[in-house]
Amino acid sequence: MFGTATLNTGTARGSSVAWEELLVRAMRRADAIVLHATCWCSSGRRRPQTTMRASGHPERSMAAFPTDAMSVDQAEIQAVLDGDPNAYAVLIKRQQDEIGAYMWRFTRDRNVWEELVQDVFVEAYFSLSTYRQQAPFSHWLKRIATRVGYRFWRRENQRRKQRDTTPADEPVVSQDAAMSAAEAADLVQYLLAQLSPPNRLVLTLHYLEQLSVAEIAAMTRWSETRVKVTMFRARQYLRKVCERLEIEL
Repeated sequence: MFGTATLNTGTARGSSVAWEELLVRAMRRADAIVLHATCWCSSGRRRPQTTMRASGHPERSMAAFPTDAMSVDQAEIQAVLDGDPNAYAVLIKRQQDEIGAYMWRFTRDRNVWEELVQDVFVEAYFSLSTYRQQAPFSHWLKRIATRVGYRFWRRENQRRKQRDTTPADEPVVSQDAAMSAAEAADLVQYLLAQLSPPNRLVLTLHYLEQLSVAEIAAMTRWSETRVKVTMFRARQYLRKVCERLEIEL
């Protein structure tokens, strides 16, 4: 169940600027909470490195990465392609924390999360020959992770439609109580779950991964126009949900 919460920017209802600030603040606060609450389960229960952020367009940031680190990745990749059975395990160990943290955005079910992370590395393994080394390996891997997470959302959305299940209980929003961190996480997860997979993806990439429209287009291989339209519709729909829940702006 959701706890009692309030979201109040102190500005008039209907202000698009106020609503935008509310969404950004709540999403990032909830994001920090859910990432802190999880850990990487298949590697000694270590926590994922939540300080790492996407560094922009996958083809843009070569200079931002140490040459030595890229050379090491390239050497391990070549070793995998040459048939070294241990080289891919080294790549996984190097990338698992960032991918683990990233995939936590797509589910809060730990078992599902572990499966999604595994799916990313399995798909990457079988696609490794297509990596052209024109961008850091971590960027290429995150593109695959985005596809894996998006496919998961689409499957879940289709299952809900087939089961014709009732929506999850709505959060209780109070105007006289401060919102706790856990309640912020629950509220944001509820709001995002109301969206279609494309809408949810663009908001997640924009607000949590802090990618621009151009960067989202590169990550998803959608046109910038499609990204802009999808983001506009997602914001409008979320605003209606907030108004239905009587969240004060």
